Amino acid sequence: MKESIIQKKSYLFALLIIKMYKFLTNDQKEFILSKQVLRCGTSIGANVNEAQSAESKNDFIHKMAISLKESRETLYWLNLLHDSEYISKDAFESIHNDCIELKNILSSIILSAKEKKNNSTL
Repeated sequence: MKESIIQKKSYLFALLIIKMYKFLTNDQKEFILSKQVLRCGTSIGANVNEAQSAESKNDFIHKMAISLKESRETLYWLNLLHDSEYISKDAFESIHNDCIELKNILSSIILSAKEKKNNSTL
């Protein structure tokens, strides 16, 4: 089965989050915020992957909605890490932009899936 764009992008994003977590814990000695961003940042892809085996359209939409929520939470922690000066402006902008892109793709997927579901019930 071919990997979707959202699967690939969310997996690559998770790898970036892991690298940032390593930097934060090893170099900055920051353990609380980094753990939070690690959990939600890697959860985006995990839920996208789980959605690929959804039992129904509703289940698919639900899993993607969880991914969307996790992307929003990730943005929150990234902003906190930046504003508290744990990550540089350049590092923040790069990973923040990637997270915004994921959030937008997920929103689009959810909207399309809901429209298809509604049209199939007519």
